[in-house]
Amino acid sequence: MKVTGYRSLLTKHDWGRLTGDANGVMPEAHTDVHVLILETDDGLEGVGVGPHGDIDRIFGAIEGEDPRAVTALYDRMLSWVFKTGHAGATFGAVGAIDMALWDLKAKAAGEPLWRTLGALDRFVPGYASGLDIALDDDALVRLYERYADRGFSSAKLKGGLDVTHDLRRLVAVRDVLHRNATHPALMLDANEAWNRTQAVRFVSELEHTVDLAWIEEPVRRWDAAGLASVRQHIRAAVATGENLTGLEQYRPLLDADAVDIVQVGNVWGITHFLRVAAVAHSHDLPVSPVSYHANPVAHAAAAVPNHLSFEVQHLDAPIGLRIDQEIMDGGIVLGDEPGIGIRVDEDHINAVRAANPVAAITGPHVRPRRAGLRLVPDSRNDLWPLS
Repeated sequence: MKVTGYRSLLTKHDWGRLTGDANGVMPEAHTDVHVLILETDDGLEGVGVGPHGDIDRIFGAIEGEDPRAVTALYDRMLSWVFKTGHAGATFGAVGAIDMALWDLKAKAAGEPLWRTLGALDRFVPGYASGLDIALDDDALVRLYERYADRGFSSAKLKGGLDVTHDLRRLVAVRDVLHRNATHPALMLDANEAWNRTQAVRFVSELEHTVDLAWIEEPVRRWDAAGLASVRQHIRAAVATGENLTGLEQYRPLLDADAVDIVQVGNVWGITHFLRVAAVAHSHDLPVSPVSYHANPVAHAAAAVPNHLSFEVQHLDAPIGLRIDQEIMDGGIVLGDEPGIGIRVDEDHINAVRAANPVAAITGPHVRPRRAGLRLVPDSRNDLWPLS
């Protein structure tokens, strides 16, 4: 079996609400979902998800090769861009290809990827995460009631702009989750909105009332000294890693003892997750994947010894995708369909794309000019009313 080509598709996920974080809110209730399909000479096709605009830079590394040699091809892709570097968008393309290669490998074996990777249990424990900063309090409660109905006892909220607002919301979600646990786990994601002193003051204020399991990305992703300082001055664990594009970017954080929960973005692929999980395990640290559409890394999370909890952002599938998994009992139950478990209806996706042209991208992917420089909440620019 040889890789012969690829197709790129663009579909959408309809959230039915606005999503965002401390950096901004998406302008519409739906977001783009990028799908990659790898073609082979025997007709078998592999599916990967995630933005992969730089694919032409690295496709030559796998073209004509047997996709079952997936870990060797992963390193070959990294070597292919040795001089110009593999970070950023290029790493996203590597990740999408890597997912599709693993999908092909498991399909060729006639088994689901979680079994190919050696997992014993198809259940992946998770936590609820609604990308919820744009919701008012009533909508927030309704959203997390849906998660509670699926058995979740842990939740991560977006915040970081106003401590009174965040505290009120954390308490409200805690009350919702009490039906499933006496002491629900609560997390807050600041998405790099603070400097280290702001982070300590903000989290310390929250900790007078709520017991945070972790604070996520309190300062910039590369600030090992800052993350270590925050970690030393609060009770909550410090989580980070979703935006690190390459195993080597974790080394300064681990050397500085700056992280408690090692996170990995789904969009960076299966092989990257497995390697980060192994490095974290060597430091006796847990690993936690940050979600993306279709939860592809859940298969790998089921197979590592130090997986803590998987972020679950959605309870339904993007348009034109059918995912062989169930969200129940506070986690993800993986199915038996061979491969990664994603079926693609290309005709449906193409029809949706034609009817809904791509919108301009604004919102949480653009860092605000005053991020980390606010003394008080800025009423002119905040994302939601403070009352």
